[in-house]
Amino acid sequence: MTILCLIANPADPALDSTLVAAIQHETGGEINWLHQRIACEIHAPRGADPEAAARAVIGPRPVDVAVVAATGRRKSILVADMDSTMIEQECIDELADAVGIKGEVARITELAMNGELDFEQALRTRVSLIEGLERSVIEEIRRERITLAPGGRALVHTMKAYGAYTSLVSGGFTLFAEYFARRIGFDEAIANVLEFNGDRLTGTVTSPIVDKSTKLERLLALARERGLPTSATMAVGDGANDLDMIKAAGMGVALHAKPHVAAEASIRIDHGDLTALLYLQGYEEEDIVR
Repeated sequence: MTILCLIANPADPALDSTLVAAIQHETGGEINWLHQRIACEIHAPRGADPEAAARAVIGPRPVDVAVVAATGRRKSILVADMDSTMIEQECIDELADAVGIKGEVARITELAMNGELDFEQALRTRVSLIEGLERSVIEEIRRERITLAPGGRALVHTMKAYGAYTSLVSGGFTLFAEYFARRIGFDEAIANVLEFNGDRLTGTVTSPIVDKSTKLERLLALARERGLPTSATMAVGDGANDLDMIKAAGMGVALHAKPHVAAEASIRIDHGDLTALLYLQGYEEEDIVR
């Protein structure tokens, strides 16, 4: 059996009973509200493509749609990207801003996240451009410029409360990933290591680079270590280096993703925040740890 999920952003609760009833009229099935005005599911929708039918009814309204399997819906492993996923910024772009070259570096970041540049080459190029940046400045940026993505702590803490293992695997840097993993509540953090000469960046990164293959391998390794099938895993990210793990996971989610990533992922969340990943798994509002 499949379940049709309808999810809005908690900051813009655009899902109402009239809209859900109109969708049910097209798809059939049984309505179950997970959170009024924010998340609803329709069990056993009919038709060859209930997702397309729902999207046609929704039109331009800011409501996400996904179809998930009813069995094995709650996942036991979460692997998440960091930049523009668990946090709202791209850390390398903020570091570049400190030396006055944010525009140049952000352009390279955009091309890399769109899959138009080799990730490792793009990363090494960007890091070389911020050579000499002081550790104290990096720590200040980390403290004052980086914000957590809405719903992230609820996602991680809720999944952990129900027995899941959570991993933050980032193509960014340990100085950020380890810090924000602790703040959010992840069990582990894996990222690239910036190299220093004293307190200043050398403009280099320790090899090997954490890239798309690292993310995929960690997802698969965690499943093996815990004796779980890959169907018990969830992955979330927004860029080209996340696509392999998104496709491999039992529930892979492209969150506010680059267009080609969203197009290739089986589930895309364009409007909701990170709590959408809980609603996709069937968690109700009273289940969520906030």
